[in-house]
Amino acid sequence: MTGSDEIDSLIDDDDPAKGRHGSDMWQILVVDDDHEVHAATDFALHAVRILGRPLAISHAHSAMEAREMLAANRDFSVVLLDVVMETEDAGLAMVGYIRDTLHMPECRIILRTGQPGYAPELSVFNDYDINDYRTKAELTRTRLITAITSALRSYEQIRTIAENRRGLEMIVHAAADLMEVRAINTFAEGVLTQVAALLKLPLDGIVCAQRGSPCATDPDRLYIVGAAGRLASHIAEPLEQLDDKSVVAAIEGCVTSGEHRFGDDHTVVYLKSGDQEAAVYLNTTNPVTNSDRQLIEVFAASISACFGNVKLVERLHYTAYHDGLTQLPNRTRFILDLDEAAGKDNADDVVALLDLQHFADLNDGLGHEAGNALLISVAARLQQHMNGTGVVARIGADVFGLIGPESRVNPEVLFDCFVSPCRAGDHLLPVAITAGFCRLLEGDRTGISLLKRANIALNRAKRSLHNSYEYFIPEMEDNTRWRLEIIRRLRDDFNHGNLAVWYQPQISLATGRVTGIEALIRWPGDEGFVQPPSVFIPLAEYSGLIVEIGDWVLDAACAAFREIRHLPGAPAYVAVNVSMPQFRSKRFAHHVEAVLARNELPASTLELEITESLAMDEPKVVLSSLQNLKKIGLRIAIDDFGTGYSSLAHLRELPLDCLKIDRSFISEISGGQGGMFAETIISLGQKLGVGIVAEGVETPEQAGFLRGLGCPTAQGFLYARPMPLGELMAWLQAHNTKLDAN
Repeated sequence: MTGSDEIDSLIDDDDPAKGRHGSDMWQILVVDDDHEVHAATDFALHAVRILGRPLAISHAHSAMEAREMLAANRDFSVVLLDVVMETEDAGLAMVGYIRDTLHMPECRIILRTGQPGYAPELSVFNDYDINDYRTKAELTRTRLITAITSALRSYEQIRTIAENRRGLEMIVHAAADLMEVRAINTFAEGVLTQVAALLKLPLDGIVCAQRGSPCATDPDRLYIVGAAGRLASHIAEPLEQLDDKSVVAAIEGCVTSGEHRFGDDHTVVYLKSGDQEAAVYLNTTNPVTNSDRQLIEVFAASISACFGNVKLVERLHYTAYHDGLTQLPNRTRFILDLDEAAGKDNADDVVALLDLQHFADLNDGLGHEAGNALLISVAARLQQHMNGTGVVARIGADVFGLIGPESRVNPEVLFDCFVSPCRAGDHLLPVAITAGFCRLLEGDRTGISLLKRANIALNRAKRSLHNSYEYFIPEMEDNTRWRLEIIRRLRDDFNHGNLAVWYQPQISLATGRVTGIEALIRWPGDEGFVQPPSVFIPLAEYSGLIVEIGDWVLDAACAAFREIRHLPGAPAYVAVNVSMPQFRSKRFAHHVEAVLARNELPASTLELEITESLAMDEPKVVLSSLQNLKKIGLRIAIDDFGTGYSSLAHLRELPLDCLKIDRSFISEISGGQGGMFAETIISLGQKLGVGIVAEGVETPEQAGFLRGLGCPTAQGFLYARPMPLGELMAWLQAHNTKLDAN
């Protein structure tokens, strides 16, 4: 065989890829500092085709130039690399750069050297992943082409394995991720990638399902569920919307016939499992070989079973985003719909949250079946009202969400929706709603932020005594952030011992002597008080921190009273405010007893103050707790009396020792006038046989007026401001000395 015949045998070897990629070229990089080597290589490889494809040869005359070329283009199949260039190990360093820095494991590297003495040791081949080594003298044209052909075969095999692996990894990932929104599409994309890699084809195909799709109800229409290449943008569209009608016809023909279709420039693979049918369209450019047809048939048989799970996956997907009872979108889907609505920038759209009033009472009274029936009825009525113009969702147990034009999502029309009762099984039930609204005009708009703002408005409406709805305004969110920040700082300062208990004396109007002291919590900071009690105590109640703070105040107050009770002119008791969360605690009475015992105090030295509104809020809980505390021997007082809505009958039931007149009634006393409410409360206290303390006494005129009405005790700035324990002890000594001197 002549040299020419030998070369022809090498380059025309029958290969499965021959002719399929006639327009593709093998990318070859020649790296050598000898210009003659480049010229000789070009001459030897001129017009040569290997494995059915021509060669595209690039040249680099130094390792530095080669690094720049490889960094810009990593599609080289083979690198012919000189060992010695700028330095003796420049070629070996280049190998390390290709493998370790550029991460090109598939590229084949052939080392060439004109200096045999610089041949690397055998261990270097393993360390540097070198695929071949030749001296330039032995690389005749035949041997050069032979070496490159061998390298390209190896490259092609490695690439095929890598492509198969990537396709399989995508399928594995899809199988593990089937709960995600696009899991079916990801799986279909994995199928395309694998079959294209197996057949050594560029990705350009679609997967279609005949019997509907996750987002459609037509059972006979073909939908695209996965696509790649030039058709990738058509996922989820009906098949007939494709512009390429030849693709449409090929897929429809395949599904209709129920068998694979092999054309001159395309292949359609038919997949079937049960009543599930699908077709994979592949742009094969040329007719596939018999061996490829066999591969397709094996592939189709093995992958068909996977499509039998499509309906199950669709159902799982539906369940993940829909409420099982009403079949409405759930909270997760509602947030995604909010994201989409915000992206459209439609100023006319409004978000609403509707809360069913007293739904828990309905469940308790009529049972959960009636409650569920009512929810289904409400869902149907809201859908009928929206009439396809927006979104209706169930986002909580008894909370529905709406997105739509303000003409349909506004208080008037929504309240009108529920003028007539809703049917719930055998019952016709009136439905009252509380609503929070948020327009899409305000600020940082994401699904989560819009839901949060609508919820802020809803909570504001639920707290209102007069309105059943609220529209979100930015001040609401600012106030919410402010409250959360105050709560955070309060908790932090409480945990670090930065809160304080101050004390204010209570004075006998007849003798001027101190009868008791009230313990008052304060939040001191570097510049006065951080927040007044009227601000941070309600926030402590809101956050649940009030129980810990209340227990701590009780401990501190009793410990302080133990220190001062034996001083001359010391008070007879210390008064401590108690919150409803403390009353609800089953351990509260035991805690009080433990605190008294620890400080060796008789129960009569502790007075617990509750507000009038608290006493009326949960009267049974309060009455039971107060009776237990009274058995211990404690004093009980109602604070801020006159500001609540207590009844005389209820007052008579409470085991009270004292009524404290709210400061607002004391401030009305001026010029001997305006004391009607104070006079009424004093008279009531006398008839009930309980003590009276007037709070907020600031002028001698007020004190004289109260004394004339028979009020026994006063508390206010006229006598002393609240003060820390050390100052209180000094004040008590000075006050007692002054009284004794008079």
